[in-house]
Amino acid sequence: MSDIVGIDLGTTNSLIGVVESGFPILLADDNGERLTPSAVYFPDGAEPIIGRAALRARSVAPQRVVSSIKRLMGSAQRAGPLDLSPEEISALILRQLKGNAEHAVGREVTRAVITVPAYFNDAQRNATKRAGELAGFTVERILNEPTAAALAFALDRGQAKARIAVYDFGGGTFDLSILQLNDGLFEVRATNGNTQLGGDDIDAAIISHFAPEFSELSPEQAARLREAAIELKHRLSFEENASVELPFYCGAESLRVQLTRSELDRISQPIIDKTRWHCARALADARLKPEELDEVILVGGATRMPLVRDTVREIFGREPNTSPNPDEAVAIGATIQAGVLAGAISNVLLLDVTPLSLGLETFGGLMNVIIPRNSTIPIKAGEMFTTAVNNQRAMSIKVLQGEREMARDNWQLGQFEIEFEPAPKGMPRVGVQFEIDANGILHVLARDTRTGAERVLELKSAVDVSDEAVEKMLGDSLEHAFEDMTERTWTEAALKAEEMLRAVESIMTQSGAGMSETERAQITWAMSEMREALASKTPARLQRANAVLDEATQGLAALILEQAIR
Repeated sequence: MSDIVGIDLGTTNSLIGVVESGFPILLADDNGERLTPSAVYFPDGAEPIIGRAALRARSVAPQRVVSSIKRLMGSAQRAGPLDLSPEEISALILRQLKGNAEHAVGREVTRAVITVPAYFNDAQRNATKRAGELAGFTVERILNEPTAAALAFALDRGQAKARIAVYDFGGGTFDLSILQLNDGLFEVRATNGNTQLGGDDIDAAIISHFAPEFSELSPEQAARLREAAIELKHRLSFEENASVELPFYCGAESLRVQLTRSELDRISQPIIDKTRWHCARALADARLKPEELDEVILVGGATRMPLVRDTVREIFGREPNTSPNPDEAVAIGATIQAGVLAGAISNVLLLDVTPLSLGLETFGGLMNVIIPRNSTIPIKAGEMFTTAVNNQRAMSIKVLQGEREMARDNWQLGQFEIEFEPAPKGMPRVGVQFEIDANGILHVLARDTRTGAERVLELKSAVDVSDEAVEKMLGDSLEHAFEDMTERTWTEAALKAEEMLRAVESIMTQSGAGMSETERAQITWAMSEMREALASKTPARLQRANAVLDEATQGLAALILEQAIR
């Protein structure tokens, strides 16, 4: 089979690798650099320049340099002087990596595994896949970054069985994933994270410390101050004090910025503390205590910061493992997975999970979960649905993502209709199937079982949801769990009660001739009680009214059965 390369498409830096003679090798560019900065410079009237040269241009032509584009993946935003989409800009970076790889191995490479944050949603994953295709790749797999890092670590150590937490704090995103390794089987137990939390936020906080009125700086001044902030952050991982000189910063005047590690810690603490909640939630989802883990692995450039390592030590109550190269571990894992798919590496199987529940809206505004969160993927699941109204001609399929009981509290990913011939309620049968493929991308199919007609959901623009909203969704699902379940229970009971009222009215009209006046009066009174209970919105009263109506209709039920037997 042909080569499949592994790619870490990072916020700050990107890497590419290939398996040679059974070993994952990261490939360097013409200058011997394995790290390619994820930056693109658009010179006026010339071809885009990618990588380190683009970063050098940022201080002199900041408006023409685009970086950290990964944070915009899956959104409708445009960037750069050519007003390109995030996937088009990412494709330029990937095309550069493709050229570097082909020059290094001396042959064409057209197939790739590309990594994404575990908490990338469907739109972000699709955008990443499109970027790869625009760059000339057939994207064989979209792989979660923490899974890739755990794969690289475990195979490097030769561990057969272990529970591993991967704390992945990169330039633009954060993920915490918990994996179970068992003799070559890698199963993701839980994952949590924020695709808008990373080293970029620490850079912004340092800049705000030096220049509270950052927006008033010229683009050139802002770019130079950002470069100084990044240099200070890097140096303070190994030094207690650092300073940077910016000559001719404001005309003939120079600027000297300095920072101590304690000051950096104070500035960074609120940002790093945001990772605590995600770690706690992932542990809870995996049903594990910190002491039950065998390893906590640090991945991503920001984990070089002493404060990050101290925070991880405090959260997990153990010394984190810093042996993997934080910049290269994800790319190594992606390359290993590429080797598995190409047949160059065997005895490895990855089982990933979906981070949020997926389902659809059903009658009464309820969320009907088809695939629960943290389900192992790839996965395929479905249910059969019918109509609630006579002579209904179509069924609307509203695809939802989230953890709340009521449809209105979740995110709608898409909607479509499937049509069928009108029939009495309960007669049409529509099968709805959800499939999450190995890339974590969702496909939804609805089929009329009588005619075989089917529709497939095309998610052209899934909801652009910020990770603050994801956090809020998960937090609200816990905070409102009691009220949500109460409302769901009431809604289901009310639907059942209304259906029972309609059924009793219909039966009394058609088959109630043999009833005594006493029985008819009792049923009429019980139905009145049921309607009042529905209006009261009181679950206990509705439950009592349902029992009363059930008792009152016992004779009617026996009469109908007797007529049926005759």
